[in-house]
Amino acid sequence: MSEYLNLLSLIAPVFLIVAIGMTLRWREILTPESEKGIINLVVKFLYPCLIVQSMIRADSFRQAPDVLLAPLAGFATISIGFVVSGLAGKALGLRRGKGLRTFCFSAGIFNYGYLPIPLVQSMYGPNELATLFVHNVGTEFAIWTLGVTILAGASLKDGLRKILNPMVFALIIGMALNFSGYTKFFPDWTLTTLELFSVCAIPLGLLVIGANLFEYMDTKEPVWNTKDCLAGILLRLGILPLVGLAMAWLLPLSIELKRILVIQAAMPAGIMPIVLAKHYGGIPIIAVRVVFATTAVGIITMPLWIRIGQGLIE
Repeated sequence: MSEYLNLLSLIAPVFLIVAIGMTLRWREILTPESEKGIINLVVKFLYPCLIVQSMIRADSFRQAPDVLLAPLAGFATISIGFVVSGLAGKALGLRRGKGLRTFCFSAGIFNYGYLPIPLVQSMYGPNELATLFVHNVGTEFAIWTLGVTILAGASLKDGLRKILNPMVFALIIGMALNFSGYTKFFPDWTLTTLELFSVCAIPLGLLVIGANLFEYMDTKEPVWNTKDCLAGILLRLGILPLVGLAMAWLLPLSIELKRILVIQAAMPAGIMPIVLAKHYGGIPIIAVRVVFATTAVGIITMPLWIRIGQGLIE
């Protein structure tokens, strides 16, 4: 019980910041106009700073070559999620044009950024955090290729163009600095400045997530729908975690990557499907329901899955 409470104490600040973001939107302190600027700042500058800083502090890439399997693991878990969610959606009676594609897309994607990053930082260290970012390259590749094709039939070319973003370039720069060791020639003040920018990325990102979620609470369509919400909870928090845990338990991977697979397996649905469903002609309210339901229940289930996973791999 004490271990569960310890894990819950690590998760609680993340959800508290999200709740504060919702409150700031409700009180109109964090407005839609300011939110757009903050998103650009986080995605195009602060988050890349965090990636570079994490990569240059990690030593696991030189010590454990199999960590390069991380992108493949990220691609595999998301792809399996799409397949399982699609089959479950059909079993529930969903059809193309009536919510099947949006449900498949939203339930198949775990939150791979703003929730796991602070957890990995608190529980482990720079090696695991760097591994998470490399793992997420495969995750994004699956989302922007298979995912957008499922959601809207977008072309592979369009999806691949989205992969070439500031975060991927930051990852390349960080890995190059990691392997070369050139950072030892950098003045201390440059690394201190990078660290100061890095610590801003996650809190600001979580505030924006909360503000964005609040926007969908104030709609005419109900956020709670028994079929959509319960199906999302069953898949994202019940069935699909078994995939990540099985990979972490059975595959001969580095301990850093095993830990990342356990953390990611426990995550609720990612918030990105809400935005992409709107952009690619899906049904955003279905994505909202899956995200809200799995995030709310995930407060309880995340420590449980993480504890089970830790028992399997350590």
